[in-house]
Amino acid sequence: MSTLPLALLLLGASVFAVVIFRRFNLPPVLGYLLVGSLIGPHALNLMQDITRAQALAEFGVVFLMFSIGLEFSLPKLYAMKRIVFGLGLLQVVLSMMLFTFLVMLLGVSWQLGIALGGVFAMSSTAVLTKLLSERMQLDSAHGRDIMGVLLFQDLAVVPLLVLIPSLTQPPEKLAMLMGIALLKAVVVLAVILVFGQKLMRKWFHIVARAKSSEVFVLNVLLITLSLAHLTELAGLSLALGAFVAGMLISETEYRLQVEEDIKPFRDVLMGLFFVTIGVKLDMYIVISLWWQVLLALSALLVIKAAVVGLLSRKLGASPGNAVRSALWLCAGGEFGFVLLGEITHLPKEIEQVALTALVLSMLLAPFIVHFSEKVVMRFVASEWLMRSMQLTKIAAQSMGTEKHAILCGFGRNGQYLARFLSQENINYIALDLDPDRVREAAGAGETVVFGDASRKDALIAAGLMRASVIIVTVSDTPLAEKILHHVHEARPEVPVIVRTIDERDMERLTRAGAAEVVPEALEAALMLASHALVLVGIPINRVLKRIRQTRSQRYSLLRGFYRGATDRDWDDDEEHHPRLHSIWLTPGAAAIGLTLDKLDLEQLGCEVSAIRRRGIRAVEPAPETVLEEGDVVVVLGDTEAVTAAEQRLLQH
Repeated sequence: MSTLPLALLLLGASVFAVVIFRRFNLPPVLGYLLVGSLIGPHALNLMQDITRAQALAEFGVVFLMFSIGLEFSLPKLYAMKRIVFGLGLLQVVLSMMLFTFLVMLLGVSWQLGIALGGVFAMSSTAVLTKLLSERMQLDSAHGRDIMGVLLFQDLAVVPLLVLIPSLTQPPEKLAMLMGIALLKAVVVLAVILVFGQKLMRKWFHIVARAKSSEVFVLNVLLITLSLAHLTELAGLSLALGAFVAGMLISETEYRLQVEEDIKPFRDVLMGLFFVTIGVKLDMYIVISLWWQVLLALSALLVIKAAVVGLLSRKLGASPGNAVRSALWLCAGGEFGFVLLGEITHLPKEIEQVALTALVLSMLLAPFIVHFSEKVVMRFVASEWLMRSMQLTKIAAQSMGTEKHAILCGFGRNGQYLARFLSQENINYIALDLDPDRVREAAGAGETVVFGDASRKDALIAAGLMRASVIIVTVSDTPLAEKILHHVHEARPEVPVIVRTIDERDMERLTRAGAAEVVPEALEAALMLASHALVLVGIPINRVLKRIRQTRSQRYSLLRGFYRGATDRDWDDDEEHHPRLHSIWLTPGAAAIGLTLDKLDLEQLGCEVSAIRRRGIRAVEPAPETVLEEGDVVVVLGDTEAVTAAEQRLLQH
């Protein structure tokens, strides 16, 4: 097969597989592996000569290790040293020892046992980091433990890439070859790190002066591949040189730009690498060895879970967090495939069993994580007590408050909002999952408590049944949808304001029941426009009027505001200004089954601003809209008109 048809085959199959796996929220790595297994010689045999693809796929590992090097940070390591060099180191070493002992019992040599131990000791940095981020658990206690272990595993790949090729040598030469390999690694790394640091920064300054993104990208590729080639000439792996290149650049001010420039190359070539790994998967052998595969998969999950759980507990984690860390880290990872590819003279059957066990474990990882919380609550009795104490603390903070605001998240936006509310003497309670932020803010007198706003019991404890508004201050659409669901179930008449990055998720959040969705992109554009118009000579009054008009058109709820029982500071004239009022159509309400046109609220001097219904929200709904039980009708008018409208909607 020539180069172009091969490339088209790989790209087409990869796009199709990744789209499907993304649709089901599964790691794209598994899609690449599936593609490789289907088009390889053991299935459809569409890619008969994989030599070219494998040569190109090696660069995927190179750029993956380069990215790991870019993220290498001595301050970060120092800050997490207890977890990284405590839990992380012990997890890798103990896991490797146990897996080595297990495979030796099955008649495999200790050299291959150590190599396979390194393969199985790894977990998936890409998958677990994504899952932690989606669940907003990166700063949780178990999240930090998981990230610390993953960080050490990434570092452990470097010596394993040096060690594993030496393990396949004859026993009488093994010690000498390992010693030579380690000596080479130390010498090469010392020379590069000692003399390369200053040279790297100066060279990047020279390249940056060209002010050309094309030259900058070419320079990154040149440095990465040059150092990879240098370590290969020294008898070491390409990946080791790429890791060192990333380390050198990570200490310069160009790290973030380099990371963005290299990402497309890394992702494409890494996908190709996993395709070539999938090519090795022979389903005929796997089916004939199905019980060995299940045994290897069970051993992988159980041993790693036991090691992580016990070590985490011994190092001071709570029983619940120890179990969480164990379940999150028990599956295999992408570096396992990298290390598996470094093992030479590996028997075909063992390779197939190990490869299949890794694939299946990564396939199971998202499901294990999904059910981990239920497992913890079911089998760890102390978690119920801790959860009760947490809810009690939240309830104690919100006790006695009425018509308050609940802030879901206390980051920068949440803190700015809290200051505005405080200036207007409006009570609030904020829920946040960052323990350091909660401790410092609470110590400074802020009404913020540790709690998960996506949980209904936390919202209830924060006073949902007495609150006047819920504000989601973080740009997290899935989190906002959970909060909207819980609020609608408990108090559908309470307005929920949601923040989002841009307008892509506005319709989705509006359908979920948000009273208003505030896109950051629009607000930033309005601020930029206002400053620009003033600077080009447009009168400030005209600019402010234009901004108000735009906001009024975009935010329907800005044409009025909700008032509470404590609002006593408006003057007589403001009594006749438009106000918003939510009317919940309870069972038996007079308006149920009638259209807005037939109700004719405009006759009363009132208009329907919005209707919130389960799953949908209509702004300025059509006159033929039929009202249903449970609808929340938001009306706009002065106090007298709103009162009359409420009577017409609710009373016969």
